Amino acid sequence: MFFVTTGTAGGRSLFQTDRMAGLFIDVLRNQVRSKKMRIHDFVVMPDHVHILMTLPGDMTIEKAMQLIKGGFSFRAGKELGFHGEIWQHGFSDVAVGDVHGEEWHRAYINRKPVKAGLANSADEYPFGSAFLKKQNRSHSEARNS
Repeated sequence: MFFVTTGTAGGRSLFQTDRMAGLFIDVLRNQVRSKKMRIHDFVVMPDHVHILMTLPGDMTIEKAMQLIKGGFSFRAGKELGFHGEIWQHGFSDVAVGDVHGEEWHRAYINRKPVKAGLANSADEYPFGSAFLKKQNRSHSEARNS
């Protein structure tokens, strides 16, 4: 399991729009659907992203980030007409070795939008996994009633 952070080129707030942040989330979903990686938690902040992920044995963290960042850049150009530089060079990653590390990084991800004043709670921030998990629970409960 890895905790990864990467930022936008020049620290620009590229992910402050629904279109850009939503497209990034869709890129993550496509990687999960194709079974290239498992995304446990994430948050898309205006100028950076944090992802907690597990990779299959044959996938390196460098390849995973190439798929995510490159996939997003390609789709942003094709679907949104964005042709500027999107990403800073590189990324930072931390290998998460135990359940305590996983819990700490998950809490860190959930605190980010609240600490930045973008939401009152993690599950109110539309560009993070806490929000999507809450939506999925609500849809499941509605189907079961």
